[in-house]
Amino acid sequence: MIGVVLVEPEGPANIGMVARTMKNFGFSRLVLVNPNITEESYSYAVHARDVLENAVILEEFDEALELFDLAVGTTGKPGKSYIPDRAPLMPWELRETLEGYPGRAGIFFGRESIGLKNNELAGMDFTVTIPTSDDYPVMNLAQAVAVILYELSRRRPEPAVEALKPATRREREKLVETWAGLLEVLNYPKDVERREIFVKIFGRLVGRAVLYGREVHTLIGPLRKARIKLEECPDAER
Repeated sequence: MIGVVLVEPEGPANIGMVARTMKNFGFSRLVLVNPNITEESYSYAVHARDVLENAVILEEFDEALELFDLAVGTTGKPGKSYIPDRAPLMPWELRETLEGYPGRAGIFFGRESIGLKNNELAGMDFTVTIPTSDDYPVMNLAQAVAVILYELSRRRPEPAVEALKPATRREREKLVETWAGLLEVLNYPKDVERREIFVKIFGRLVGRAVLYGREVHTLIGPLRKARIKLEECPDAER
């Protein structure tokens, strides 16, 4: 299931227009973080008032993250100072990535004025950007949601196979922690800051891979075993 998350939306009208856009493309799960909802919001929602009425309203960004197995952040400024260790997906690449994914995926949209903050983008599994003209690259919030949802609606995911359950956020975090533990025992790289970069990049790869729970546990096993074997050989050169 794919949900739309609006992080601190500033315009009441935009909240309603996003709800209307969601219903246009067959989406219904709306999550609002610290929103400014007024009667204007319901007025702009028109016949999508039910989407707005059933929205999950939260106070903190981290609460929204916990609702999803996979978090996708939207950004209009790829490269530059925004998560330079990974390139954002284009909308059609996002559709291909999520195609057939049976877990809970959340598409996070930021504030109309500044978008998602750097620390919020850092919490995403990967990001998506909409290619726009350099003359005026900033899109209206509801328009940006429409572009992404249009692309995602072009081909809906197939129903999940019971035996293949997507990895939860905690399972993926455990995989990254296991990798970090192995690097620590290896003392590689010796420079701690570089080692942190290795862990961060591995975490990005895990998020982009869209793993299933069984796959994650398959990967954790040998990594954990390798760490144990190394710990049993304290005199081994590292």
